[in-house]
Amino acid sequence: MSAFDDWMKTVQAGSENDLSGYLPAADVIPAKLHAAMRYALLGGGKRVRPLLVYAAGALFGADASTLSRAAAAVEMIHAYSLVHDDMPCMDDDELRRGKPTVHIAYDDATALLVGDALQSQAFMVLSAADQIPPARVLAMVRLLGEASGSAGMCGGQAIDLDSVGISLTLEQLERMHQLKTGALLRASVVLGALAGKDLSDEELSALNVYARAIGLAFQVVDDVLDATADSATLGKTAGKDAADNKPTYVSILGLAPSRALAEKLRLDAHAALAPFGEKALRLRELADLIVQRKA
Repeated sequence: MSAFDDWMKTVQAGSENDLSGYLPAADVIPAKLHAAMRYALLGGGKRVRPLLVYAAGALFGADASTLSRAAAAVEMIHAYSLVHDDMPCMDDDELRRGKPTVHIAYDDATALLVGDALQSQAFMVLSAADQIPPARVLAMVRLLGEASGSAGMCGGQAIDLDSVGISLTLEQLERMHQLKTGALLRASVVLGALAGKDLSDEELSALNVYARAIGLAFQVVDDVLDATADSATLGKTAGKDAADNKPTYVSILGLAPSRALAEKLRLDAHAALAPFGEKALRLRELADLIVQRKA
């Protein structure tokens, strides 16, 4: 096992433990809601966003407790978005992370409340960071709010829903995914860095270029996998984008050009990290993981 694999497993296990601790216990009233929140958040997922938080934090010697809270908060936002995304009024899916989606395992109303509650919990957890200056905590809270709202993840999802059966240009598709997927990935990177210090314009610019590249690469690879992998490998329903007549990188560019684009974005991400030298090793390795993953 490589040093990167060891680091990744350590972060993933630590994040799982932290997430459990930041949630109410399953037997606390209202017990059904709290059990469903834990079902949605724990015991699955690649934890890409927490990994990015910790990798960016390594650039600036970030405070461990602040990284824990930032990683948990961004993963709670991500999990809530998946719960809502899977509901019948959105993408209507029955499988997520290899198990029944929340509205299938529980019911629609509970799934809706799980998403709402996880969103609130994310900001409660992040705002309680007390090892860094309050002004920086406020900046982190604002960043996560912007990345998850109508100018970020929710806005991208709205565009996605409105694009079913419509031909998009490559530029329109990129804009949609910069919001839907890229905004929260960028927030993960910048939150990790802010856990260490106030960023200079040059540092923020380099991190933004990196985050934009991996954000788009993540979606390109998702589209490739949706077209080529099976449901057991993905842990979610394969081929759903094509079945739902959604525009994707594969439908616009084709399979081979999509793979080539992902590789170009991986190299762009590496280039953006040059100013940080060896301290950015984990961020470079995560760019490789995002592009070369099989699920």
